[in-house]
Order: sequence, then C-alpha cells, then structure tokens
Amino acid sequence: MNILLLFGVFFVLIMLSVPIGVALGVATSLTICLTSNIGPVMVAQKAFTGLDSFTLIAIPFFMLAGNLMALGGIARRIVNLADAAVGKFTGGLGMATVIGCMFFAAISGSGPATVTAMGSIMLPEMEKRGYDRAFSTGLTATAGTIGVIIPPSIPFVIYGVASGTSVGDMFKAGFIPGILIGIGLMIVCWVISKKRGYKGIERTKNDESFLKVFLDSLPALMAPVIILGGIYGGIFTPTEAAVVATVYSLFVGKFVYHELTWKIVYESYRSTADMNGFTGLALGFSMSFAAYLTMEQIPAKVANVVLSAVSSKIAIIALIIVILLVVGCFVDNISSCLILTPVFLPMVKAVGMDPVHFGIMMTVALAIGFVTPPYGVNLFVASAVAKLKIEEVSKAAIPFLAAMFVCLLLIAYIEPISMALVWLLS
Repeated sequence: MNILLLFGVFFVLIMLSVPIGVALGVATSLTICLTSNIGPVMVAQKAFTGLDSFTLIAIPFFMLAGNLMALGGIARRIVNLADAAVGKFTGGLGMATVIGCMFFAAISGSGPATVTAMGSIMLPEMEKRGYDRAFSTGLTATAGTIGVIIPPSIPFVIYGVASGTSVGDMFKAGFIPGILIGIGLMIVCWVISKKRGYKGIERTKNDESFLKVFLDSLPALMAPVIILGGIYGGIFTPTEAAVVATVYSLFVGKFVYHELTWKIVYESYRSTADMNGFTGLALGFSMSFAAYLTMEQIPAKVANVVLSAVSSKIAIIALIIVILLVVGCFVDNISSCLILTPVFLPMVKAVGMDPVHFGIMMTVALAIGFVTPPYGVNLFVASAVAKLKIEEVSKAAIPFLAAMFVCLLLIAYIEPISMALVWLLS
C-alpha cells in the first residue's frame, strides 16, 4: 500500500508538471502521514542532513566552471582545435562537434551545459557549410550527453553520495565509456555524412596553421589535464578539483583570452545560483525519499521479488536497463539516480556486479533520457539554440541514439570497459 501511494503520488505530480523536488517532498510527506508512525519532520531533517555533504559542494563549482568556460573563450578554442584536426574529413565538422563535446565534458560535468556551449558555436558553422540543421542539432544534443559520462561528472558525484561509492573511482571508470560513446557517434556521423555528401573543408594557406591553432588552444586544453590529472594523481579531491576548475577558467577567460567581462562573470554566477537552487531542492527531497524507502525496507523487498523470479545476471541487467531507459524519459538524471540507486543496488550486488560498474551503466542509461521525449532536456536546449521543433530534432537524433544504445549494452555486459582504469590506478 505504501509503495503504491508513494510512487503513485509522485508520478501523478510529475504528470501535472509539478517540479521534481516538490513532487518528491509532497509524495514522501503524504505517504508518511497516511501510512506510518514516523513524524513528518523526518522529511525536512533528511533533506537537510543529505545536503550537508562536502562532496556535494563540487556540484555548484562544476556548474560555475562550465558557465565560465562556455563564455570565456575556452569552449571556442577547443572547437577550433577539433575542427583543425578532423575538419578536412567527410563529416569533419560533425566529428569536430563530438570531439569538442568530449573535451568540454572533461571540464563542465553537465550535459545541458555542453550542448549550450557547443551548440551556440557549432550549429551556425555547420549550417554555413551545408549541413542539414536538424542533423546538426540532433548530433549536438546526443553528443552533449557525454558531458555527464566523461569525468568530472555531476551525476557521478550524486551516485557516489547515494551509494557510498568512491567518487574518485567513478571518475576513473567513466573515462573509457565516454570515449567509446564519442567514437560511436563519430562513426554514425561519418556514415550519414558520406551518404549525404557532407564533405570536409581543406585548409588553405590563408587559414591558421594547425600549430598556431594548437598553441592558441593550449590554455584551454590544460583545463582537463589539470582537473583530471590532479584527481587521478591524488593531488586533490573531486570537490577541490571543482574549485580549481572554477579558478582556472576565471583566470584563463579574464587574463589569457580576455573574453570574460565582469558582466559575464556576474551572469555566470547568477545562472549557477539558479541551476543550483533547482538541483539542491530536488537533491534534498530525493534524500528524504530514499531514506523513507530504506526505513520501509522497500529496496530489499523489491530485490527479493526480482531475484526470486529471475536468477540470470544477464536478464536482471537487461531488466534494469529497460526500467532506466523508461524512467529517463520522464525524470531528470539526478532525481532518477537518487530514487533508483537504493532500489537497484542491493539487486546488482546480489548478482556480483561492482557498484562502480553499475553506476556507470546507470548514468549512461539515464543520459539517453536527455535526448528522448517528453523530458529530454538536451533536446529542449538544442532546439532552442537551433530554433527548430522538438519533433525535428528527435527524429534526426534517432541514429545517434541507436549508437548510444549499442555502447550502453557493451558497457553493461563487458565489465573491463568501465573498470579497467579503476583496477589499473587503484
């Protein structure tokens, strides 16, 4: 009864367009009041204590770093280098977009931020070179999902807090899967570009040399090197890395590229505060929601039911993937992670799946939801930048989503793809 009431109220509120954080808080409070003797003050207590975490400080700082890099010239230099490297090949500008998203992902940790930064730069340029606008937008929206897979990643921080898993190990594990997805998207881009005749542009004597472009982009390229090198080298924690990323992006944008004005800095801080307020509300009440699930032993009950019906590890993983893909269509990545981690984690541990490996699989599966209606936040961002209808972008993104799904299956069933760097660097 309590399970049905909890999830029933939650999904009804979601369908009524109530904000995720409010829906979680109301569903948890109502269920506690009607079905248990637990005081409703528990909702506020768990929300507060859940947010009282040093690790979670990384989230607003990575958001701020992403904003500063997008507006301070770092994102554009990354794109210029990618274009100089692969722009001459068939579909080169599309592949440069994917490479740009991969590099920006190693700085920002956010899918929508990656789409905004890359889309605002690449979509006009791709259209100028004859690419179909819907194709370009669908590619950018899908490539933006890499923002939450290649570390540093905000969802990895969330999963680490929710599961008690090392965030550092999550960052190590996400690197190869992110590159795998990037390669998959570039292959699809090349195939479609070959069919449609999207040829590369040969560099002329009037163009800047590759060496000059590389040197100009070197300060931008040093950002992921400093961030990831510091984390993997044990110099600073992921939370400290977020602060380092913010200071570095502010310094480079202001004093190296001279593109950050104080007005832009103010707007970056304001935008970060808005995003963090929304994320913090959802995060806090997600903690209350998860705490109630644990008190009622709902995760253990669900695990027992599933494991008694299905004993095969392959089948259980497939079932979880299907659920994650469906949930990702309706609920954002962070809330989905916090709600489903305590439900699925006992299940995957019972069949011998490493929690770090599961975290990568979950993040990739939920990231696909960034590009699937009706929630699809990357779709909304990309369509707004390109001024296209959601339907057009969704249709154009289908081949790229197919590539992501294939990569998801490889990541889910071939453990070394996620765990090789964890094993190697431990």
